[in-house]
Amino acid sequence: MRYLLVDAHSVIFSWPELLRIHQNRQESGRDELVKRLTLYQDASEYRVVAVFDGKGPSTTSSSEPNGIQVFYSSGKKTADSVIERLCAKYGSEHDLTVVTNDLLETQTAITFGALAVSVETFLSWISSAEKETRRLIKKNSYKRPR
Repeated sequence: MRYLLVDAHSVIFSWPELLRIHQNRQESGRDELVKRLTLYQDASEYRVVAVFDGKGPSTTSSSEPNGIQVFYSSGKKTADSVIERLCAKYGSEHDLTVVTNDLLETQTAITFGALAVSVETFLSWISSAEKETRRLIKKNSYKRPR
């Protein structure tokens, strides 16, 4: 199984469309990112895990059936530390790719055997996946006889 670990706020702050939404209402920005990551998971070979900085007393995780997994770090930890912990724990047993623009997080992920890609690279992956999905829908759409 291939996993894509996404530093969620790194993506939001690097994606102009999501940043505008996030600046108006943070929850809406997070929701839009989760929606887009779910669509990407459906179009790719990755199981997507989004990690957000949190505020609660402990790290929490949630997922919907066939949806992505979402982590919120505790108030004492950052999303970076959660991603680093996941890389340390699962890097030798799974194919992990980390999406971040944080240099230290990138180096740590690579140390534990993960691949690390910039947010800009990942956004190009999303764009390609969306174009391919639209092409397939157009190709396979039912055309009514006239």
